[in-house]
Order: sequence, then structure tokens, then C-alpha cells
Amino acid sequence: MDQIIIRPAAKSDLPALGRLGALLLRTHYEFDQQRFMAPGSSPDQGYAWFLGTQLSRRDVAVFVAEDGGNVVGYVYAGIEPQSWKELRDRAGFIHDVVVDESKRRRGIAESLLSAAVEWLQKQGVPRVMLWTAEQNDSAQRLFTKLGFRRTMIEMTRELT
Repeated sequence: MDQIIIRPAAKSDLPALGRLGALLLRTHYEFDQQRFMAPGSSPDQGYAWFLGTQLSRRDVAVFVAEDGGNVVGYVYAGIEPQSWKELRDRAGFIHDVVVDESKRRRGIAESLLSAAVEWLQKQGVPRVMLWTAEQNDSAQRLFTKLGFRRTMIEMTRELT
């Protein structure tokens, strides 16, 4: 087994990032088809495009996990300004963390999150936040293990 390398994402990683982002999108859509957007016909391309717009931003970091030259996971983090609407000061935010299904349970997500948290610490943010799907028990266990605590509960009501 090759050693997992965590490194900043590059434009050449966009096809893999799109594939992994589409996996994230499909997973969430399966959790709750009313809350999460439908994957559509080309979620790989859409997600690759979106993450491509983020790579050059100074307030964002995208790290990939590479195994034997293949990107098998990524984390997307950013800095959010103070928000009176959300009643919080400036904070780091983990937007995405996803690992190929065949590579899970090897500590890759933990390594990706550690890289993102370290980057956010260097940016001087006082805390890191994230959201997780209600049904994603394994992710919630990981986040708790890494020191995250529950602070808010999102509730959704459909208006149809």
C-alpha cells in the first residue's frame, strides 16, 4: 500500500475533485431528496467547475489526498467573515470532506481535516465550524473525535 500524501489541490486535480464532489452530492441527495440538490446529468463537471473557481482564492484552501498518484479524497475549507445573521464572529468553515468509498477507514479524512484546520489556524481564525447531514453518523463520530461539538441544528420545512 502506498503512503497517503496530503497536498494543496492543483488545477490538474479538477477531474478527480469533480468525481469526488459528485459522490458527495449524490450521497447527500440520497440522504434527503427534498433538502439537497439533485445531481443532474453531469455533477462531475459542475463540481469540478465550482472547485476550480475556488482554487485561486486567498480565503480558501483545498487539499487533496493522493494514494499512488491518484486523488482519493479532498477537503475544501474557507474563512467566513463575522456574521450578524448567524450570530458568530469570523470563523473557519469546512465546506466539504470526502474520500473514495474504497479508501475509507484508513485515516484519510482525519488527515485532510487536520491539514485544513492547520491552514485555518495559520490564518488566525478563532474557531472552525462545519455542517454534517443528520443521517451521516460516521462523519459525526469522526468530527466528534476531532473535537467538534454540536452547536446548531438545521431544520427544513418544504413549502410545496
